[in-house]
Amino acid sequence: MRRPERKIENKKTIADLLERSLVGRMATVNSQGFPVIKPVNYVYWDGRIYIHSSKKGEKIRDIRRGSPVCFELDQPIAYAPANGPACMAGYYYRSVIIKGKAVLVRDEDGKLKVLEKLMEKYQPEGGYGAMAPEIVKKTAVIEISIQEMTGKEKLG
Repeated sequence: MRRPERKIENKKTIADLLERSLVGRMATVNSQGFPVIKPVNYVYWDGRIYIHSSKKGEKIRDIRRGSPVCFELDQPIAYAPANGPACMAGYYYRSVIIKGKAVLVRDEDGKLKVLEKLMEKYQPEGGYGAMAPEIVKKTAVIEISIQEMTGKEKLG
């Protein structure tokens, strides 16, 4: 990290960011060697990142090929306008970057548990019915095991 004074050392702060943020971005490397980044809904659970997806598409192909993954989220806090030269403007934020390995969860019970965790995160008030087995079968669940995780912040 170029600016070590911005590193978030507190693991609870990083975990809170992962639990509260609604959108993350997952990057893979495609077969031509280009990075591909997609916004995703996710849940941070049991020390891993889980993402639901279609069973088809670029990120699934990349994961099946063994592509390394990177996951990012950021929490914008405030824009700091320039009071002098234009380039002195900035942004206050917190962010997390994770590097890891992604696999597809194959166990239907495991997929169901992750999909339930996603529903609890995004619709905590409940009000939805049981997860239909046919939905679980046609949904891919991606598990990212974290190999490296860093948090960064600029708060003032």
